[in-house]
Amino acid sequence: MNEFEWRRQLRELRQPLAPGRDLWASIEASLDEAERVDAPPAPRVLPRRRRWLLGVGLAASVVLAAGLGWHLLQPPTTPTVASAARTGWKPADPRLAGAAIELDAARMELQLAIQQAPDSAALQRLLTRTELQQTQLRRLASHQAG
Repeated sequence: MNEFEWRRQLRELRQPLAPGRDLWASIEASLDEAERVDAPPAPRVLPRRRRWLLGVGLAASVVLAAGLGWHLLQPPTTPTVASAARTGWKPADPRLAGAAIELDAARMELQLAIQQAPDSAALQRLLTRTELQQTQLRRLASHQAG
């Protein structure tokens, strides 16, 4: 078989072909049957315990959502009041005194940055970490002195 024969056969395939029997009657019958099978079942009544658990679950979800909303609406607390009393502290050891000066300068810069961007959680974390380092430095100085 050569290429011309293949092309002729392909052209013959493009011709409409009537089915041997009427297909619409069987299609309609199968659709009617599918509608009867897919009919929604009677509404199922939940047992008393499941209704109670569903209510408790919904109430817990509402409480959780309200708590998260309340927590997000609270203004961030800044530990600047406690750290304001720490200014001017200078340990006797010159190495620790240099670290104290650096930490105090970093704390003051962070406080200024927080005044410009009070909602910045990253700045709050850095300030808390700096104040923790100052506290550790004070403990170290007190252990060396004692």
